[in-house]
Amino acid sequence: MTRSLQAVAYSRPSVLESAADGQRLGLETSRGATPSGVEDHPRFFAGFLTSPQVASAGLLAVADVAAARYYQRQLRASLDPVVTGNGDRLRFESFSGCCGVYARLDVLESGLDGGEVGHGTTNVDVNNPLREALSKIGADDPLHLRVGPEELAVTTLDGPVVEKKVPLPDRWLRGFAEAQVIAAGFDLRAELPAAEAVRFLRALPRGAARGASIGARWVVSSGSGLRPTTRAVPGAVCLPGPERLVALQRVLRHATALRVYGPSVTGGAAATASAWEVVLPGMRLTLTLSPDASRGFSGEGGVLDALAADEAAEDAELIAVLLAWEPRVDVADLAAASGLTPERVRAALVRLGTSGRVGYDTAEAAYFHRELPYDAERVERHNPRLRSAQALVAAGAVALDGAVGTVTAEDGHVHRVRDAAGVLSCSCLWWAKYRGGRGPCKHALAVRMVRRGIAAAERDMARVDGGAR
Repeated sequence: MTRSLQAVAYSRPSVLESAADGQRLGLETSRGATPSGVEDHPRFFAGFLTSPQVASAGLLAVADVAAARYYQRQLRASLDPVVTGNGDRLRFESFSGCCGVYARLDVLESGLDGGEVGHGTTNVDVNNPLREALSKIGADDPLHLRVGPEELAVTTLDGPVVEKKVPLPDRWLRGFAEAQVIAAGFDLRAELPAAEAVRFLRALPRGAARGASIGARWVVSSGSGLRPTTRAVPGAVCLPGPERLVALQRVLRHATALRVYGPSVTGGAAATASAWEVVLPGMRLTLTLSPDASRGFSGEGGVLDALAADEAAEDAELIAVLLAWEPRVDVADLAAASGLTPERVRAALVRLGTSGRVGYDTAEAAYFHRELPYDAERVERHNPRLRSAQALVAAGAVALDGAVGTVTAEDGHVHRVRDAAGVLSCSCLWWAKYRGGRGPCKHALAVRMVRRGIAAAERDMARVDGGAR
């Protein structure tokens, strides 16, 4: 697994301090992206939290996920959460070390009081002493939140510099891209009131012996609650590795509802990803689970088609210019501003997601803008199926014959790719194993790339002929 060393530097450690007007929580920021460019320590907010204890618990839950591995638990994992300011809210995000759980705490406008929210994305320092202090926040303790440096810290070099060097796997960054593609296909499947939400989540198993996963379960909406079902049925939601929802225990006593999101399934469907959102006063905490505890989001293959499309690459450059740090990225507005169809806008957003520039909010069924503070250019380079497909195309290994394509692989084996109503299947072992459940195989991807190239050439020829007339 390819890894890089990411240096995350803070002007001082984040800290919770006592003051005359209550507690003061200072979250220090690292280098990050803002509308005015890259800043060493951007400032996003300074004001009070309307529900201090709830916000503290939610932030700890996000930090719990960042420090956890739900697969191969003997390995360490620790990465500071990412924070994005969207003008009216703060979003704190993290991925588990195994890339199988994505967590996001949205502190909404009603959860913030007395300060303007900035725009941009960076890391925030959540250290062990701070975690201990946050866990002791009382229900009636006023809490002032500052995300970013104090004014003095902007103009002086005095004071300690806290630098962390963390190993950042490429698959962690790819996981951000895949998670938003998968979540965009979710719909709301169930909403439980507070009492039912607490009852359901507290009844979940914590884990099997030696940290092994319990496996996938299925639940379906029933009255005001959820009932288990032995298999996928229409309307059911997969709960893959229920022990991975343990971070939600942090906020259960503050929950006002539980919303469950998932894709549409048919009888006998394989395990799928799902999202579990706890509604809190002035905020939302969402955990998105990969289809299996041993299966990180990074290998799901949902972005491959967008990465392989030359048109999407050009469209993404245009959409990137039009993106603003808004809490909602409106596809219709982008389509009108760019002159592209909504379908092409969505494909461009998927491509931008591979560099961490957009996320997806299931609660609002909308994309949002962020810029991960990491080198994202390697995401496309380090996607092995995409590289293999590009190599097959470059080698002239693809031959098309109507709805069937043949691809001669590197080992000389010939694979047949068939098109059934736009869905490509293949005779290779990858397709036999996953049946399209983890994106296209390299052969199907290569066939699609060649087809797109031919279609683009035909369009260019038609334009030339039209101009000649």
